[in-house]
Amino acid sequence: MMQIGLIGIGAGAAAALLFASVASGSLLSTMLFWFSPLPLLIAALGRSHWAAMIGALGGAAALALTLGGFYFLVFLAVAGLPAWWLGYLTMLARPAAQGDTAGALEWYPAGRLVVWAALLGAGIIVVAIPNFGTDIESFHAALRTTVQRLFQTENEAGSANLDRLVDFTVTALPPSAAILATISNVLNLWLAARIVKFSGHLQRPWPDIAAMDFPKILALALGAAVVVSFLGGLIGIMAEVLSASLLIAYGVLGFAVLHAITRRLSSRSFVLAGTYAVVFVFGWPILALCLLGLAETAAGLRARAARKSGPPVRF
Repeated sequence: MMQIGLIGIGAGAAAALLFASVASGSLLSTMLFWFSPLPLLIAALGRSHWAAMIGALGGAAALALTLGGFYFLVFLAVAGLPAWWLGYLTMLARPAAQGDTAGALEWYPAGRLVVWAALLGAGIIVVAIPNFGTDIESFHAALRTTVQRLFQTENEAGSANLDRLVDFTVTALPPSAAILATISNVLNLWLAARIVKFSGHLQRPWPDIAAMDFPKILALALGAAVVVSFLGGLIGIMAEVLSASLLIAYGVLGFAVLHAITRRLSSRSFVLAGTYAVVFVFGWPILALCLLGLAETAAGLRARAARKSGPPVRF
């Protein structure tokens, strides 16, 4: 237990430093901020979810003492609790169904981990929305003030264009932040698992990510969120946030489908590398992967492709 506590304290200190780096305002510090859950996830997967919990509370307390009590809750909401919960679920297992190998374990599915990453990403932004206002007018006013400060410049020319940019950013910021939070959760979980696996301390077998799947009801939840987003008001904004996070989750599923259905192509490496590069550089092509993920849910593309080829490829 002492070792778990020490590991948790170390992970919490590293996570708190990454989290606090955003205060410098540089691009690199912003990137480091999104990796703040990584040390906690490494502690959860490599040792115990209790280590991640100790780290989350310890890191939050350290930030509260140095930067103010407000950061205690912010750190827990953005990095601490999501990392602990994802780490806990990743290492969750139960005895396999009867008829399987004796003593075998059934681990928490990779697809549901991605869904939780999306829900947590949306939850972070939804919890933050009331801090800007409790109605749509006050929310937009407070967010607009914040964005204007970020875009503030000594050059007075082009103020009309700047106003349009601010208006666009205010509209796009909540769903964009949810997308970033979801990507951060998925990427940090994958990196933590890879690091712990490389160290030889990952107790669960590496999942067949190309075969992961989502609950069918998730597509209905996405459709409902899209419909509610047209209602406007804070409820509509929260629905936009949830829609954006779930769409990114289906984008991840789309990548899994792409890995599975291209396994017999001679140009598979080129197709996969090109797809990742295009999505990374331009961003918007992820919508095609979202559609691919939704098509898999509706039509079972991998099952059809499997009838013409061998078992799915791991990646």
